[in-house]
Amino acid sequence: MPKLKTKSGAKKRFKVTASGKVRAQAAYKRHCLSSKGPKMKRNARGMMTLAEPDGRIVLKNWLRNA
Repeated sequence: MPKLKTKSGAKKRFKVTASGKVRAQAAYKRHCLSSKGPKMKRNARGMMTLAEPDGRIVLKNWLRNA
């Protein structure tokens, strides 16, 4: 079997922590921000840890080499 490449888009969007959890940017922070509350915008800053089932999907399908 040849080596499997990591998806280039996933490399830019996800990071894997030392404990194996997947971190990603928070959603809903790109446009139409005037209609969103300040608390929602504040909480969407920075990185968030994906839920366990979502993290497994990301690792299995896109970050095989991580």
